[in-house]
Amino acid sequence: MKKITRIAIAALITLVVAAIGFYVYVPAINFHSEEFWLSLIFMTVVYGLAYLLLGFTKSVGLKNTFKGIKSLKILIVVVAIPVVVLILGGILSSTFLNAEKYSNIITVEEAVFEEDMPETGLVTNIALMDTDSATKIGDRTLGALSDVVSQYQVGASYSQINYQGTPQKVANLEYVDFFKWFNNRSQGIPGMVMVDPVNSSAQYIELKEPMKYVDSAYFDEDLHRKLRFSYPTKIFGNYSFEIDDEGNPYYIVSCMRPKVGIFGAMDVYEVVVFNPCDGSHELYSLENVPSWVDNVFTGALASQKYDWYGTLKNGYWNSIIGNKDCKVTTDDFGYIVIDDDVWFFTGVTSVSSDESNIGFIISNARTGEYKFYPVIGAEEYSAMQAAQGEVQEKGYVASFPSLINAAGEATYIMVLKDNAGLVKLYALVNVENYSIVATGTTQVEAKQKYMELLKNEGIISDEQPEPTVPDNTQEASVTVTDVRMATLNGETVVYINGDDGNLYKRSLAEDEALMLVTAGDKINIKFVDTDINNKIKLIISWSIAE
Repeated sequence: MKKITRIAIAALITLVVAAIGFYVYVPAINFHSEEFWLSLIFMTVVYGLAYLLLGFTKSVGLKNTFKGIKSLKILIVVVAIPVVVLILGGILSSTFLNAEKYSNIITVEEAVFEEDMPETGLVTNIALMDTDSATKIGDRTLGALSDVVSQYQVGASYSQINYQGTPQKVANLEYVDFFKWFNNRSQGIPGMVMVDPVNSSAQYIELKEPMKYVDSAYFDEDLHRKLRFSYPTKIFGNYSFEIDDEGNPYYIVSCMRPKVGIFGAMDVYEVVVFNPCDGSHELYSLENVPSWVDNVFTGALASQKYDWYGTLKNGYWNSIIGNKDCKVTTDDFGYIVIDDDVWFFTGVTSVSSDESNIGFIISNARTGEYKFYPVIGAEEYSAMQAAQGEVQEKGYVASFPSLINAAGEATYIMVLKDNAGLVKLYALVNVENYSIVATGTTQVEAKQKYMELLKNEGIISDEQPEPTVPDNTQEASVTVTDVRMATLNGETVVYINGDDGNLYKRSLAEDEALMLVTAGDKINIKFVDTDINNKIKLIISWSIAE
């Protein structure tokens, strides 16, 4: 076979393999992508092997051995070029050579905790439920819909969003397998599951228009393939399912590029807003991302960038040996909604510290902004253990906490879950003194107990103004039909049946005057709904009706 023919056929084989590889693995065609260089190595090897094999025959194979060896050497040299780029690129982009650049990727503003997080009566802006619990509740909700659950399943990851002013976790449905996709692709994905992480509830929402392009679809309807064909050179980071303020579904896709060297310090610089219903999309710079979008950055990336900032500002070797002024984030993060944006929350601890935080950071999931609060106290896992220890006989597990302002005190708030992942109790733990722990079946109940503990410890005085009344406080005038008492978790609770069909409750330790209420009394009640049943109300205050 002539040399030119061998070159042409080998090139054709390589192009076919490359096209198949690109369709299957959808790598970015970008010099800053390590996948690109690995693909280039593979394609070079394919071409070289095809060229050598095309020139080998039984009759001339031994005769051309030396020529084959020469061609093999050329092949090795060609393959070595992208290998060298990968190795040198990794070294030149490393923290070892670029500690200062890594530490300057972000700027962190020091803020005042009490100013940014004023006290509120009821926490409605924090996602108290973790993703594991949200998944279980969402699966149960979908399981009640027999016509849907037989063909679809809830997506593996829930996105934390701010929807109409409240934190929500959302996940779209996905096809169960190839055959379910093949049989249902004409109908598409019909809906999604929305979980309220504050009130521990979930609902299935049918979409106005079904989704066609999702992660579990195949061939040209696969989400990643559709995006890659539209943006062949973009390095995609996080894919996040969200809905806008009107409930329309979108995928928010972060586009990455290095800030150090060839491959180092990958960070978000553009965002694709993709409509999975019709396949339309739009590319935005970070400054122009729509305000309803919440998930541009991930909590893991936000924590990683702060760790670079906290450990490398005094040089690489100091981060390894001296650790002077080195600080890092704790191992997990929570979410909080501030001014219509979702923020990540995590503690900051000294590299040499075991069980205490030197402060906290919050990071905006849409803009990447950072704030640091110098609040010293127990780190999150110590607080979780303290909350679990309060009800250790029940075996409940604490979720990762968030931070609130309770009577001017920095306070962890979290939920306690049973083995099934259901929320059973709320817990508040004082950051400075994590032996101060209060639990309750509702937020309000837990906070009332917590305030009593602060008074007993002399941290706040009895003369101090009462905490802000919850925004959702309601009032009713009822005639008492029955009064009962029950002991829950070692505490006596008074239950009052009203003629309106509701059941009102409050701890007897908080208000002994409830012992005076009897059937037939007419009383005025201020109350809030509980997180368990909308027919059970928690008494804030009460008085005899005149």
